[in-house]
Amino acid sequence: MKPEHSYASLKIENIVASGKIADALDIEYISSHLDTCTLDKKRFPGAVYHITDPKIVALLFSSGKIVLTGIRTNEEFHRGLATLMSRLEAQGATLIESPQVAITNMVCSYDTGKKINLNKMMLTFNLENIEYEPEQFPGLVYRLKDPNIVLLIFSSGKIILTGGKMIEDVKRAIDKMIPKFNEIQ
Repeated sequence: MKPEHSYASLKIENIVASGKIADALDIEYISSHLDTCTLDKKRFPGAVYHITDPKIVALLFSSGKIVLTGIRTNEEFHRGLATLMSRLEAQGATLIESPQVAITNMVCSYDTGKKINLNKMMLTFNLENIEYEPEQFPGLVYRLKDPNIVLLIFSSGKIILTGGKMIEDVKRAIDKMIPKFNEIQ
């Protein structure tokens, strides 16, 4: 069944991926030999590598684990990971044959195009899934169980969705919420 709303305003703001690419990384050596890679162990236990194309940040840990952030598309994720791995190999890093790196979180924005009455929503829906303290934060926090997505809902009709691992999860969350928004109009 096709939803009666559009995903035209759905936008991926950030994708975070993490995993293991090596049994160990010499982050001291790597940070001293790669431009735009810094290491300050007093402030952070990993090396921070700024890749310019695609524009993402890689956090490198001596355990061989990495975190990639600033990704906007699936293609950027794969291209960024390939770029990182080839540059690390060029610096002599021994990488595992099949890196275990996957998307762990997507942050998306969506505009319903309608104002949302957050007070009415608070009174209408399951309270155990909702946090709403307007004096602390202007949005209502709604936790969906299936898919496992957290929505930050603003009275303007704008929504931030986080926790998804695939865009299909985010779309399913929107599909579940739009009828709820229509109920309280």
